[in-house]
Amino acid sequence: MKIPIDDKLNSKNVKPTAMRELVLDVLIKQTTAISLSDLEQKFEKADKVTLYRTLKTFEENKIIHSIDDGSGSVKYAMCTDTCQCNPAELHVHFFCTMCQKTYCLNEIPVPSVSLPVNFDLQSINMVVKGICANCRR
Repeated sequence: MKIPIDDKLNSKNVKPTAMRELVLDVLIKQTTAISLSDLEQKFEKADKVTLYRTLKTFEENKIIHSIDDGSGSVKYAMCTDTCQCNPAELHVHFFCTMCQKTYCLNEIPVPSVSLPVNFDLQSINMVVKGICANCRR
């Protein structure tokens, strides 16, 4: 069963606004991660600053996570409902070098990393690059 957008926002203590609802609807429908400029193209009259702030609010409240896939543009994708974005919950991302799309590989956890004494792990970003199934056809 799909959770209504307002319920999703409320469950993460994010006040539903018209823009937040519209942006979340777009993000939910994505099959790949999306950049701010890609999101901006989906909204004719939306202000880039408003879209950026919306994404940052979603990221701070663990509705979405950001991915630096090496393309020069940060991309965003939905978190799972229970995600707290702790290092143990992180997953691998796949960047297609042909179509430039980034996929969340939720079923593949990021390998654990042993750091030297006095180093504190806060996040891990693991991106695998290659050719996606759609481009191989």
